[in-house]
Amino acid sequence: MVDKDDFLYPRGRYYGQVKPENLVFNANLQEFAQRVSYICNLETAGKIPPGQAYEQIKELWKNLKHSKKQLKIGEDPFQNEEGNSE
Repeated sequence: MVDKDDFLYPRGRYYGQVKPENLVFNANLQEFAQRVSYICNLETAGKIPPGQAYEQIKELWKNLKHSKKQLKIGEDPFQNEEGNSE
């Protein structure tokens, strides 16, 4: 028997560098993609207006960017201002 949450919110495997912050961001990214998909489907079916769909996706995007910034994804703590590793 398949769990309802596994069916509604599938998770893919993570193949990148295994660090806690990368795993958390990957989970956030997958949730973002899933929720955007649902919003797009609701808008396409006429259940929500385009403006509302846009605002919801915009809010999700802001949350994802905030998550990336908090987790310091893409930042190299050992890199100086010239872009060279110390």
